[in-house]
Order: sequence, then structure tokens, then C-alpha cells
Amino acid sequence: MLALPGFRDFYPEECARRNYVVEVWRAVARRYGFVEFDGPTLEAGELYRKKNEEGAEILDQLYSFRDRGGRELALRPEMTPTLARMVAAREKHYRKPMKWFCVSNFFRHERQQKGRLREFLQFNADLIGESSPEADAETVALAIDLLRGFGFGVEDFVVRLSDRGAWREFLASRGCDAAGAALVLACADKLEREPAEKLDEKLAPTGLAVGDLREFIAAGSPGAFAPVLSALEARGLSGFVEPDLSIVRGLAYYTGVVFEVFDRSKSLRALAGGGRYDGLIGGLSDGAADLPAIGFGMGDVVLGHLIDATPAADARRRAACMSSCGIYVVIADEARRADALRVVQEIRDLGWRVDFPLKPAKVGRQFQDAEAAGAARAVLIGAEWPELKIKTLATRTEEVCERSALAGVLGKP
Repeated sequence: MLALPGFRDFYPEECARRNYVVEVWRAVARRYGFVEFDGPTLEAGELYRKKNEEGAEILDQLYSFRDRGGRELALRPEMTPTLARMVAAREKHYRKPMKWFCVSNFFRHERQQKGRLREFLQFNADLIGESSPEADAETVALAIDLLRGFGFGVEDFVVRLSDRGAWREFLASRGCDAAGAALVLACADKLEREPAEKLDEKLAPTGLAVGDLREFIAAGSPGAFAPVLSALEARGLSGFVEPDLSIVRGLAYYTGVVFEVFDRSKSLRALAGGGRYDGLIGGLSDGAADLPAIGFGMGDVVLGHLIDATPAADARRRAACMSSCGIYVVIADEARRADALRVVQEIRDLGWRVDFPLKPAKVGRQFQDAEAAGAARAVLIGAEWPELKIKTLATRTEEVCERSALAGVLGKP
């Protein structure tokens, strides 16, 4: 029996790839002072309906059902509503700004294609309680450094930066009310995916056409991005960013700066995206503080394809994933197995990943197993006990030490 369409099995090698991605995500986020959180996989369906009145696409993608109590539930398709609910409930317990991240599974019932699955792993980061351009720049910088953490450079990806505030000013100048503005933004989000004729039909009630939107995008709005771009330039990251008003994001709750990260290949695949959503937290609960917030998500599926297709990033991943142990204990004399087990435990207590043969095997086979496991060194236990040989497998060099000195020779990983 096969896995369900759009869902994945993770055999050890795939699990090692996934864990590598997660470890990089976590390490970079922590360098930025973000702390990890998580929420439930199931949420009330109303949570998504409440905050997506204008963004019906995600509602059509919900895995939803009713439980035995008759409540409508949904597998989470994104994290922002869950985060907003959690923050609204306890924000008074935390100093501001709050810098939170998570690495979680999400579910969307959408058409499968390359880079899109129905279950996927996603990194999310949110900075809550600060509305300054510095907070926007910090969030964009984190997205950039996450990708740099995998070995990607300015030649591999670009952050396309926009601002819904600039769009609101433009639409207000053209007489659009709130409903009309929502319709225009939904169409602007599809400029690169739907024919102009079809979009013109949708835009007809607003008095605007695709040509008007493209004219606004081409004119740009430098003032909307200047503070964020200045802060990124001070960090030396401006080469990764391009202002682009065609980016509006499809969800209704974005209010200010929005951005998407694309690889620079011909496919122009989106690697990450997010933006400012200042009204969401206060709107979820009566009496909750109306905290400003900005955040983004980065999925593992498209990122994995880009890693595989980029030699430098793929080499870095392979180096990180190749080893299932650091030290292999070779038992050259079965009479010494009990002594070898004590050595195995001693080395593990030092923090090393250690493997050894579970049954008698020729020494040559044991060294083959050590290399197959990716071990850097082998500790050879033979008839000379308590004298040990430590062999560096890459160079085939050996050194001899007493067991009492083993911890000092090996050190900590």
C-alpha cells in the first residue's frame, strides 16, 4: 500500500535530509534571538474563516471535518492564525517585542505539482509588538540568512519587497472602497498566473484594468521601501533585495510590508513569503492588545529542490547528512567484548555518536561498516587490553593510548 497522494514517507536518508534543514533553520533563528513555540495540529475551522474573508483560496484548501461533538475542525494550513490566537491569550506574560519561530507540519488540499505537496514542513518566524521599519528589516534579514545558512548566495535567490500601504494609497486615489480594494489586491496577486482578459473581467466593478495595475507597479513607490532598504544596506544585505510592487500576497490580513523570496533560476520558484499583519491579533479576541506584527514562512519542499540543484548547497547538505556515527568501536578480540561495551558507553557519555558490531565479525568487515556509517575514527580493542588503537579513517593514521587516557585523547564532539 502506498502513501496517500501528496504525503511523504521519510526513510532514514530522507529523514536525515529533513533533519538537516530543520537544524539549519533552528540554528539561524536562535542567532537572531528567536525562541521556539508550537501549537495544535487541529484548530477550529472558524479560526481560518474569521481571518480570510477576502482570501477564499485557503478556505477551499482546508482539510476539514466535524468531530463527534459536531464541532467543525481543520488541519492547520498555516501558522499565523494559531500564533495570533495564542498571543492574544497570553501576550501580557511576555516582554515586547516577542520573537517567536516554529518548525511544524501543515496541510492543504490542493493540486499536486513540483514543489507543492498536501503535507509539508514549514519554518515560521514572527516578530510581535514592534511596528518600526527596523522590525521589518530584521524579519527580511532573517529570511535572507536562513538561505545563506544552506550555502546560497546573492546569485541564487532574491527577496522581492512590496508594501500594501502603497497599494492602499493608490487605490484610494482611484476611488476604491474596502471591498473594491480587496478585489483589486486579489487580482494583483494573480497577475503572473492568470490571463489579462480574465482579470479584466474581475476588475470591471472597480473601474480599473490590468493595464492600470501594471502601470502602478512599473512606476514603483521608492518612499515606501526606503527605511527598510536602508536598514538592510547597513547590514550588507541590500544586494539580496529588489523592490517590486507586483508582490501583494494572497491572504487578506496583510497590512504593510510584504515580501516573497524567489530562486533566480528560470523557474522563479517562491521559497518563502510573508509580511506585516498589524490588525490580526487584536481582531481575534475581545480585549486583546492590538499588537503590531510581521512574519513569514519557508517550506521545505521547494527549498529541498533548490538544495539538490545547487552544487555548493548540495555538497554542504551531503557532508552534514553522511555520518550516522562519529566513532566506531572495532572489537578485534571477542574475548574483550565486555571491555569493549564499557568503552562504547564511556565514549557515548562524552557525547559522541558511537556504533559497534552487535555480533562477531572479521576486523576487515568492521572497518567497512565503520566507513559505511560515516565514522571519522575507529577505536580498536584487541588482545593488548587496556592499550587501545585509535585510527583516523580518512588518513589511515593510528595512535596508541591507554584506556585511562581515552577521554583526554578523544575530547568532546
